[in-house]
Amino acid sequence: MKNFEKYTKQYFVPNGVSMDWVKKDGISNPPIWCSVDLRDGNQALIIPMSLEEKLEFFTLLCKVGFKEIEIGFPAASETEYEFCRALIERDLIPEDVTVQVLTQAREHIIQKTFEALDGAKRAIVHLYNSTSKAQREQVFKRSKEEIIEIAVKGAKLCADYKKKAKGKITFEYSPESFTGTEPEFAAEICNAVLDVWQPTKEDKAIINLPVTVAHSMPHVYANQVEYMCKNLKYRENVIVSLHPHNDRGCAVADSEMGLLAGGDRIEGTLFGNGERTGNVDIVTLALNMYSQGVDPKLDFSNLPEITSVYEKVTRMKVYERQPYSGQLVFAAFSGSHQDAIAKGMKCREVEDKAHWDVPYLPIDPADVGRVYEADVIRINSQSGKGGIGYILETQFKLNLPPKMRETFGYHVKSISDHEHRELSPTEVHDIFLRDFVNLQNVLSVGKTSFKTLQAEDVQGKVSLTYLGKEKTYEVQGNGGLDCVSNAIRKATGKAFALESYVEHALEEKSTSKAASYVSISFENKTYWGAGIDSDIFVSSVKALTSAVNKMLE
Repeated sequence: MKNFEKYTKQYFVPNGVSMDWVKKDGISNPPIWCSVDLRDGNQALIIPMSLEEKLEFFTLLCKVGFKEIEIGFPAASETEYEFCRALIERDLIPEDVTVQVLTQAREHIIQKTFEALDGAKRAIVHLYNSTSKAQREQVFKRSKEEIIEIAVKGAKLCADYKKKAKGKITFEYSPESFTGTEPEFAAEICNAVLDVWQPTKEDKAIINLPVTVAHSMPHVYANQVEYMCKNLKYRENVIVSLHPHNDRGCAVADSEMGLLAGGDRIEGTLFGNGERTGNVDIVTLALNMYSQGVDPKLDFSNLPEITSVYEKVTRMKVYERQPYSGQLVFAAFSGSHQDAIAKGMKCREVEDKAHWDVPYLPIDPADVGRVYEADVIRINSQSGKGGIGYILETQFKLNLPPKMRETFGYHVKSISDHEHRELSPTEVHDIFLRDFVNLQNVLSVGKTSFKTLQAEDVQGKVSLTYLGKEKTYEVQGNGGLDCVSNAIRKATGKAFALESYVEHALEEKSTSKAASYVSISFENKTYWGAGIDSDIFVSSVKALTSAVNKMLE
């Protein structure tokens, strides 16, 4: 591409980090979660949420299990202020939930923020100012000392207003554009703020390290986090928070590596909504932990409902391939994938496995509110016999013989390919009933009667209608079905061979219908048919007749 020369690294690599976090093989405990959907997410919407929409979303976030929720920037607009007041005055904040509000380091904004919080039992006041080299030099045109002075002044104002507040106030500070800030300066300004707040074990402070704009690979951010963890004062009384944005598509990796490097807390949004390419997707991050056997302490057991509310109030759309939550993330169209999933599910039933290890499915779709039959096996021209057979068996109790699955699979794929669309499970079932079950378009069997001669020999009378003409045939065979076969051979003049016959009940009760499957061979070709009837013999005759009709077509 042209103009690549004008780009260079905009981040700073910290010195003196051990990178011991690399040796860890995973996250063993969930972080403190803070949803910023109602602030960072809301400000990135084309149409910001109304007061009632924000209230509905807040209720959803509480239901999911968030204990810290950033509800807005009360001094930024009347809607933001009124939302904060509505939560407090209507007593809508659960006892175990702490609301968080954002404020710049400016006195009138801090004053308005504390006014908005009047009456709140617990709140986090989130103070920030920009610290990056680019912001200092281009936007504010201030020295490092002047930038520290802004932060310290804001911290002191917050401390003064806290003394007058009735509820419990926790402080959070963000050196905005942290990833574009020299690590030494980031530690210096954070420590200056902490010196003002003097955090204790009972009154901890939060230092938030935002990836305001992603500039580096995830391991660089993790090293920056490690550096801060080792160089912050009062570390035992400081909660290190991470706030990654997704400019490089690495927000989840930034978060996971940042937690390994010492982070204690994550700020993010459901499905990653946020400025530009978005914030870290907490759904993905939490379920990544869940897939490794770690309880994330957030409840995503009904992702379809959560997705529905999110899409309603934000007017955003969850991408079909969004990890865990997208409509197609558990779907298998490939024949080999479908076959492996079907066999894996069957294996779980037989072996009663304690741990999940089904091929191609990183977690059990049912654990996040998805339905196997509707979400996992999807049928189109790429599908295979395994997936198509799995749908018929699990949804409609039709357990086709393996060779018939193959024949029917090709038939369904051909229809999907010709029509250029996906087929629903009901459509697949309808195709099976229409094209393979109880067929009598060319030939049909009417009344039959049999009597045993000796051993297994049977003599029978079989009434057939072939090409519109009805006739009764007297035949012999080694059973009722063999007699019917011989009668059909006489009527059609086709010397086919009966290859296989399989049957099963459609339900486990005495009054259930039976399904039968028959294959015949004629001139080196195999034809399959199926029959369904409350009488097992009649179902077998219908299956044979269906196979013959397939041959006669």
